[in-house]
Amino acid sequence: MHDREERLRELAARRGRIAGLLTAAVVVIYFGFILLVAYNKPLLATPVTRGLTLGILLGALVIVASWITTWLYVRWANNTYDVELERLR
Repeated sequence: MHDREERLRELAARRGRIAGLLTAAVVVIYFGFILLVAYNKPLLATPVTRGLTLGILLGALVIVASWITTWLYVRWANNTYDVELERLR
């Protein structure tokens, strides 16, 4: 029984580390973009192609990055966390 509880604690700690790492990644990406908006508007106004500036492209990539980190967490949770949790039951 004690071993099971210890493995459950380890699994919960691993989930916390994964969630913290992915959250930190999203925060860095988001605030990096916001800092660019605040301090380097001329860079963001740089045209990439006709009708598309670097700012619009980076803004879209911030959204895509949040989708990707969410997908990574869900994939990890489904393939690792849920499987381990079921095994511990």
